[in-house]
Amino acid sequence: MSQSTFPENFLWGGAIAANQVEGGWNLDGKGLSVADIATYKPDVDTKNFAAHMHVTVNAVKEAIADPTDTIYPKRRGIDFYHRYKEDLALFAEMGFKVLRLSIAWTRLFPTGEELEPNESGIAFYRNVFQEMQRLGIKPIVTLSHYEMPVALSLKYNGWVERKVIADFVRFATVCFEEFGEYVEYWLTFNEIDSIHRHPFTTAGIIPEQCTPGKEHQEIYQALHHQFVASSLVTKVAHEKNPQNKIGCMITKLMTYPLTCDPLDVELTLKKNLENNFYADVQVKGEYPRLILRDLEKRGIKIEMAPEDPQILKDYTVDFLSFSYYMSMAESGDPQAERTPGNTVLGVKNPKLPSTEWGWQIDPKGLKISLIELYDRYQIPLMIVENGMGAKDILEEGNVHDPYRRDYFEAHFKQMKEAIDEGVDLIGYTSWAPIDLVSAGTSQLSKRYGFIYVDADDEGHGTYDRSKKDSFDWYKKVIETNGAILAGE
Repeated sequence: MSQSTFPENFLWGGAIAANQVEGGWNLDGKGLSVADIATYKPDVDTKNFAAHMHVTVNAVKEAIADPTDTIYPKRRGIDFYHRYKEDLALFAEMGFKVLRLSIAWTRLFPTGEELEPNESGIAFYRNVFQEMQRLGIKPIVTLSHYEMPVALSLKYNGWVERKVIADFVRFATVCFEEFGEYVEYWLTFNEIDSIHRHPFTTAGIIPEQCTPGKEHQEIYQALHHQFVASSLVTKVAHEKNPQNKIGCMITKLMTYPLTCDPLDVELTLKKNLENNFYADVQVKGEYPRLILRDLEKRGIKIEMAPEDPQILKDYTVDFLSFSYYMSMAESGDPQAERTPGNTVLGVKNPKLPSTEWGWQIDPKGLKISLIELYDRYQIPLMIVENGMGAKDILEEGNVHDPYRRDYFEAHFKQMKEAIDEGVDLIGYTSWAPIDLVSAGTSQLSKRYGFIYVDADDEGHGTYDRSKKDSFDWYKKVIETNGAILAGE
């Protein structure tokens, strides 16, 4: 009979990203990142994210010339840059064991090419980590979370140019040297697979700077450079401190066949294999044969340095982390209804409810994902993003959000079932424990947090923090290590 609590030392916490919370975009020597170019566009067609995320050289240059944050919400975030002590205190009150956060590349290296880091940036993160240490919260640090220097985007078309590997390794090495005494868990690239969904946000790629007709070729080339960089960074991290634990991070996009039609099953199988490809390279250390064959058939040839295959093989990650928000279905029927989710479109599953943004809610899919990933890779797993965006309503200073509690409770129970069946799940960080600027639409009104931030999409408000009803519930989950979920 299984225990009612999660494993001892289970890492409960939450996850944020520098570009979505910090603000302070032009303070203390920080350079512009790709996130500082992202505009807020009301009434976005969530079924056409490709158009929404499209970027041009002129748009980038116009953004660089604009000294305001008016239409660039990620420039202001939620002012974590000045309020981090207040926010960390609230996370500590919830009982967080860990907080996943990222280090903005451009706070340390404004253009990405400097040889020495910006000391003001070093000081900021050291202060954050010292405060976390004082509160007993361990950091899980993402080195690249959609925060590439925009200077590298314009000069090299981002990760398309192999030189960027050395720039990133230099940045990561400084992080290990400056913050290693505070950080044990590191992630290399956030949702590395998202390079196909939004190449500018993920890798600084501006389509018009690609060779005409070779856009997909160059996106895969940039992805390869990120794979090599991830391996080299893993090498450096282990050399700096053998106790460092390095993880990769993928978007888990669980897909089901819409029907038992063999075509639906085949399309689903291939979609799931493609989703796993990104972890295969970083965990197993090589490109899957079926992926290489598919690229060959599509006329895509990845240029590899002679040493690349051995680098990938020798320096694989210690654990696998992933985001999980929703599942999708797949069908060979071109008329099948499609619905959005985490910057993707999938066939709508009639068996599942959806959020206000059309993301289908599927707790059982999380358990299936955990079992599948652990069976495939046999290394520790960590869920580092999971949550639901909602249009919370502040009523007399309170947010009553039973829908959020229901969402998390259902997912936590499925996590526990997977653990009971043998999955080595070591931690969970919700996205996001505090309201922040959303990645895809740059909205603040799409609220994820247990903590409400008094601000709107245009930046109006006091930015004061207040606890939602779900705050005390998650605190109880952590305090009891999940026993409350079993009614204890």
